[in-house]
Amino acid sequence: MQIVGYDTARPDADPPREPTLHVATDHEITRRSLETGTTLEYTLDDRHCAGHVEDAGHHPCSSDDAPYCHQHTSTWACARCTGNCNLPLDACTDEHAIYLAAFAPDTFKVGVTRSWRLHTRLYEQGADRAAHINTVPDGRIARQLEAEIADTLTDRVRTPTKRRTLASTVDEDAWNDLLDDHSVLQEYAFDYGLHFDTQPVAETIATGTVHGVKGRLLVLEHNDTTYAVDLRDLVGHDVTPEPATRDLQSSLDSF
Repeated sequence: MQIVGYDTARPDADPPREPTLHVATDHEITRRSLETGTTLEYTLDDRHCAGHVEDAGHHPCSSDDAPYCHQHTSTWACARCTGNCNLPLDACTDEHAIYLAAFAPDTFKVGVTRSWRLHTRLYEQGADRAAHINTVPDGRIARQLEAEIADTLTDRVRTPTKRRTLASTVDEDAWNDLLDDHSVLQEYAFDYGLHFDTQPVAETIATGTVHGVKGRLLVLEHNDTTYAVDLRDLVGHDVTPEPATRDLQSSLDSF
């Protein structure tokens, strides 16, 4: 068995999509629910390339590179685009939205996405607050405007930054000050059902009771300690369907 992928939550979908973990067994894919209250019992073993998943099932890969080897790594053409392009993808000609996103307590970023994906994109990133500030005809214009705003505002927030502040709340004054500098078309506030008295412990495990998922951060409780797991860090691990027994860092609340 191998963990080969995951889905983040999409409450905006019709029907809503729950977060899932993708586990491959003999080329078949099982989507394991990550809904709140679900119990996971996997021991993580060796990690290697997660291979390739398509409609016909899972195609494994023995390369030591994880989560994906060079052969199975896809490069998103727009990842570092600043609008100096010839609209190489069909999606580039779609209407695009430019947005601001807040990650507690006071990390704010600018981003772009196709207009119809805006709500989904914000959920994928685990944003706490967001504001749609512009709509433009295509991706090239969107990237150009994003690059201008990125001179004073980041356009990327790493997952470790989001994990370190899971127990924080948004600095509303700082967020509102930022919005005062922009023309806001629509504001969003997101509740992932995660409320903490103390910061979860960073760990890579797949054993425990699911508290919830925020972006690609999975929050589990195991042995009276709450852990925050980057789902991407699970991808590629071979797993045994039994609870983990290795020693883990515990929170003070567990003593």
